[in-house]
Amino acid sequence: MKLALAGLIILMIGDSHLAGKDFLLASLHPALEAQGAGVHTYAVCGSSPRDWVVRSTLPCGRSERQNMEPPVIDPTKKAQVWSLDALIQRHDPNLLIIELGDNMAGYGVLPELPRDWINQQVRELLLPVEARHLPCIWVGPPWGSEGGPSKKTFARVKELSDYLSTIVSPCRYIDSLKFSQPGQWPTYDGEHLTPDSYKLWGADIANEVVKIAASLPRH
Repeated sequence: MKLALAGLIILMIGDSHLAGKDFLLASLHPALEAQGAGVHTYAVCGSSPRDWVVRSTLPCGRSERQNMEPPVIDPTKKAQVWSLDALIQRHDPNLLIIELGDNMAGYGVLPELPRDWINQQVRELLLPVEARHLPCIWVGPPWGSEGGPSKKTFARVKELSDYLSTIVSPCRYIDSLKFSQPGQWPTYDGEHLTPDSYKLWGADIANEVVKIAASLPRH
């Protein structure tokens, strides 16, 4: 039986949702491998799209995982973000997956969603993607829980997800809010899910990637 993602080389980048050892790094990454893809994952806690362009230094660690090797988790307080352009050159993927969003929402800090700032960051990140005509998928944030240290709200994450869906072209958008009801998946702090919740989210994303990949041109 042919695996759905056989022959694909997937480059995946993301924020803290992808960086923790019990987060998407432990669910989504192996789920894509199980469908036959080669997967190279890089994640930096606290990162937004522009950080992957200017190679920012961020204070809460980073992780990477190459194919089925164990994750390498670096908890340094001075984590330098990788360059997306350099990663594309290194791995020559035929599918890019981007999991970024929550860090642009301004939960509890900004009275309104910073739409112009978000759009500028997204467009900057996607320049090397568009230049190479690289098929890509953008994964939006999950509901999480309201309140807690993150001060996340259902209204703001819905507004963010809806907006991202309109600006990430040429990437296809995965709306993670469709996978659960608000507050259905437990969290630690309002934003980061429990390991069981990350397993559910990872499986749902992988299923969507399989569906989308079937209709994408091979790069």
